[in-house]
Amino acid sequence: MRTCVVGHTEWVEFGHVERVPAAGDIVHATDAWEEPGGGGAVAAVQLARLSGSCSFFTALGDDERGAWSRRRLEGLGVRVEAATRPEPTRRAVVFVDANGERTITTLGDRLAPNAADDLPWSDLDGAAAVYVTAGDPGALRESRRARVLVATSRITDLLEETGVRLDAVVGSAADPAEAIDPASFARPPRLIVRTESVLGGSYETDDGRTGRYDAVPPPGPVIDTYGAGDSFAAGLTFALGAGTDTRSALALAARCGAWCAAGRGPFGNQLSASDLER
Repeated sequence: MRTCVVGHTEWVEFGHVERVPAAGDIVHATDAWEEPGGGGAVAAVQLARLSGSCSFFTALGDDERGAWSRRRLEGLGVRVEAATRPEPTRRAVVFVDANGERTITTLGDRLAPNAADDLPWSDLDGAAAVYVTAGDPGALRESRRARVLVATSRITDLLEETGVRLDAVVGSAADPAEAIDPASFARPPRLIVRTESVLGGSYETDDGRTGRYDAVPPPGPVIDTYGAGDSFAAGLTFALGAGTDTRSALALAARCGAWCAAGRGPFGNQLSASDLER
């Protein structure tokens, strides 16, 4: 099953802390590590682990962090198709507290692929599913080559501008930046999903069906929630691309989110194809 992600990545510095510092505080991390993150990169690795391969259309800075990101993602099974920008690769700092909750600060501009970039857009022809987290209007139109197209609601302005019909849009019900108004779309998505963390979430379809889905208990203690939402979105994309019905697709997506939260960093415990076989 051929899957793709069109979107962004950033180089992330992680640290576990007892609590997130208040203004003026100094806190010390019990451990620290670095690796690529961001919604596009996390989803690409999750899709690669579920489908066996994933092409990631992105943009990287012409710097060490860009090179590190490419090598790490390729080592995780992702085929990286990246335009090179003169700007530095975006960075982020993530605090993970004692409850596993993450707090994120991004540093620098988000780099995203454009349709004018010299990337193999024709590879999207006939792909089972594509998930989009960033890009220009042309990149979103190129993404519609796939059989199933899913996007994050964080790019609602782009989605509204292009008028491309989505098979699904997904976002957090608790985050104002991810609010979804079906009336704002010229062509309403076939499926809208609003996630609510441990409460599960809700969905609605363009034919008037609504419902809720349950959260899935993680396979172990919650260690780090960073990447759980992006893994959820990737799981939904994979399941819809495989032709799974809505409720089953949401159940798999919820499982992906729960598995990710039980691991260190976004890639420590993502669901894999072998997990699905058990």
